[in-house]
Amino acid sequence: MQHLSEQEIIRRQYLEEIQAMGINPYPAEAFDVNTSAKEIKEHFELRPDDFTAVSLAGRLMMKRVMGKASFAEIQDSSGKIQAYINRDLICPGENKDQYNVLFKKLCDIGDFIGVKGYVFKTQTGEISIHVSEFFFLAKSLHPLPIVKVDSEGKVHDAFLDPEARYRKRYVDLIVNPHVKEIFTKRSRLIARMRQYFDEKGWLEVETPVLQRIHGGAAARPFRTHHNALDLPLYLRIANELYLKRLIVGGFDGVYEFGKMFRNEGMDRTHNPEFTSMEIYVAYKDYLWMMEMVEQMLDKVVTEVNGSTEVSVGGKDISFKMPYRRISMYDAIQEYAGIDVQHLSEAELLNFCKIKHIEVDGTMGKGKLIDSIFGELVEHHLIQPTYITDYPIEMTPLAKKHRSKEGLVERFELYVNGKEIANAYSELNDPIDQRMRFEDQLSLSDRGDEEAMAMDEEFLQALEYGMPPTSGLGIGIDRLTMMLTGQEAILEVLLFPQMKPEKGV
Repeated sequence: MQHLSEQEIIRRQYLEEIQAMGINPYPAEAFDVNTSAKEIKEHFELRPDDFTAVSLAGRLMMKRVMGKASFAEIQDSSGKIQAYINRDLICPGENKDQYNVLFKKLCDIGDFIGVKGYVFKTQTGEISIHVSEFFFLAKSLHPLPIVKVDSEGKVHDAFLDPEARYRKRYVDLIVNPHVKEIFTKRSRLIARMRQYFDEKGWLEVETPVLQRIHGGAAARPFRTHHNALDLPLYLRIANELYLKRLIVGGFDGVYEFGKMFRNEGMDRTHNPEFTSMEIYVAYKDYLWMMEMVEQMLDKVVTEVNGSTEVSVGGKDISFKMPYRRISMYDAIQEYAGIDVQHLSEAELLNFCKIKHIEVDGTMGKGKLIDSIFGELVEHHLIQPTYITDYPIEMTPLAKKHRSKEGLVERFELYVNGKEIANAYSELNDPIDQRMRFEDQLSLSDRGDEEAMAMDEEFLQALEYGMPPTSGLGIGIDRLTMMLTGQEAILEVLLFPQMKPEKGV
């Protein structure tokens, strides 16, 4: 049974009173909106004649009743604006009691209302709407956590608790307007990246979310079952192997923005469901891709952010190209003080234990080096930095380095201590690729749940021939964090996964 607070009970009583007055608090008719709060505030003084008959709708965020006159604050998707409501104008003559009951008593903060009238300036100089018609559009049955500031300047009822904000993002967006700016900027980021790729002539595509083989990355998948086909399936951990099939099929460049799913832990920069952009371009290599990425980010960040400079956690970061390049081995040598290049698996395991780096017996040489890098190097990489030339054990889908034995042609882009992009010269030798998959199977036999599976269909596609290709993946959530100055990934996800509240 639903438990209602005292205020919720009162609002339901008001709802019944409104209906008893013959007013539908949830009308079916469309309400014609011809302007916005932002448009009025920005253009009224320059073009006052354009605002002599305005129609605006939004949430009632404040009301101040003073006898037969009232002031209200209406919030639409663009911002807030004041409205002046005069009883004798909207409820003339015998209808004045309706004003007293309807607006003064039954209209609550959070209700959706519509107003029509003209724009003017009050004696205090505030641009406002002089209301001639007032409409009920939707009754709010839950009170909003409206912020109040007392005479001593103390803030009360601010909706700031992170867990409450993430669970009720819709309330967060209503009462914390700056949050909407984060997601507006996220949308613009994706749009500008898409525009950049389209102008280059690369094609946006869609690939399966449900896959028979969890390939394209080293990660633990989510499992499900297809009843009609009686098949076990996985939510994709990457879309790489399907996008490369399209390069085999003859496209010169393909890209996809999409959700990926990895059944792993959650922290300030990881979420099991995340958004990635992957792109593959034929006849290119990872050196070309480094040039493209920094050119694209320099341009896109400037367009979205106004400049290449951003601030995250008190750190000033510049996306202005070019970016520093350093090999993984050299970075570990520089920041961890150890040359891992010629160490055996046992020696790497011993070093990890000395440095109290969490490892286990299922981890091969590549994962041990990756763990050392993650614990001792990553947090030093604040400005955009390309980490290049990875050990072959870490990257079964990348081409062997053209001049450095035991390495592959791969880079990752790090910003503010976190990886935001990953790219290869793609492996297009089907025989070499099969051997790499077999190496992954041996790791799986040792208990590595993140090892890649053998994908015979992908190998068959490679056997038809894939041209030299470079591929790239960018984490959209993390890049958005950088552009909006956020240090927690949940701040840039509209509806993050969370444990359900008790009783919900």
